[in-house]
Amino acid sequence: MNIRALVIHLERARDRRAQVDRILAEAPVPGEVLDAMDARTIPAEHLGGYTRQLHKPRYPFECSKAEIACFLSHRKAWQAIVDKGLDAGLIIEDDVEFAPGFKEIYEHALSVVQPGDFVRFAKDNRERVRRPLLQDTACHVFVPKTVGLGMLAQLVTREAARKLLAATEVFDRPVDTLLQMTWITGVRMLTVHPSPVRDVSETLGGTTVQHGRGKPAKLRREIVRPLYRIAINRRSRRERP
Repeated sequence: MNIRALVIHLERARDRRAQVDRILAEAPVPGEVLDAMDARTIPAEHLGGYTRQLHKPRYPFECSKAEIACFLSHRKAWQAIVDKGLDAGLIIEDDVEFAPGFKEIYEHALSVVQPGDFVRFAKDNRERVRRPLLQDTACHVFVPKTVGLGMLAQLVTREAARKLLAATEVFDRPVDTLLQMTWITGVRMLTVHPSPVRDVSETLGGTTVQHGRGKPAKLRREIVRPLYRIAINRRSRRERP
């Protein structure tokens, strides 16, 4: 398969460049840097892709510019997969560290991937199995009951990228939250356990997305977020894999 690694990296985050080089050196396929959209300088015309409360269940929070920029960066990666004619892209954020055995787990996951699949290499092992696809001593690959959150690393086939681009010309929530809604995207989401990646953002100066929320906003999120999760879980249970 024609697969390339696409490392999403914010150009001004120069303290992460060494980590980007490590990711490219350790990735199981050749790769390149994909310039992330910068929340500080994002053009106004790109902000037009975001609107509030487009899909049900309604997302109860307004996205920050950083969350919008993150979403647009992943759309840029999906577009690159299509434009380059790749069979799939291994999209990696620049605060990722591969765990020992990543290449072996990646190869096992690749063995069950079909056109149109989106494979999540999550940072934890929280998802529950809806339908197993591969049960091996090295890893398990399955369709989850509810798609987990986080965008550290994922294998996105060209067909999945096309569907996601079409489904997200307008979006109303963060990218990982939208990807939970398979009834909107039409994409089969797969999860790999055990987690073969680590989030090392704290050692690199912290995340570039979740900054700038005051105490009242954080408190409201703690109250409202569980209700939203219940709504997503209920809808996910009704969907067929």
